[in-house]
Amino acid sequence: MRKKRRQRTILWCAIAAAIIIALLWTEQIALLYVLATLGLTILMLIVAFADLEGAKRSGQATDD
Repeated sequence: MRKKRRQRTILWCAIAAAIIIALLWTEQIALLYVLATLGLTILMLIVAFADLEGAKRSGQATDD
């Protein structure tokens, strides 16, 4: 299971790198900026809605 997940991650990274290289090669910098902005926005939303408080409670062994 872990090996399959690692292979899938490497495949996604290779696809993303190929898309970025293709956009740079064809000088589609404006599209690259839009994709980078959308990606960063999605990442920020994921972090904003993450249950960080719940993760902190479950990972806490003792109260000081």
